[in-house]
Amino acid sequence: MVYTTHLENTVSTQIAKIFMNGRSQAVRLPKEYRFDTDEVYITKQGSNVIISAKKPSWDEFFDSEPAFDNTFLENRLDTQPQERDFD
Repeated sequence: MVYTTHLENTVSTQIAKIFMNGRSQAVRLPKEYRFDTDEVYITKQGSNVIISAKKPSWDEFFDSEPAFDNTFLENRLDTQPQERDFD
């Protein structure tokens, strides 16, 4: 059974179950709270624990495989600069 309460600023709160996974404590998140990432940040503020999605860093972006191969834009026509009158 899931209980839902609504707090200020359209924050939604539900009660989730805590269980043991080996020697670690785990939380079973309701379906609508699932993350689309493999890692999360865990922050403790007073007695509250906040779980936030870990976004990819710029280092991870630059270390990743290129999205395009060497033939990308190979057939692109490079236009000459245009003269502009800004007066």
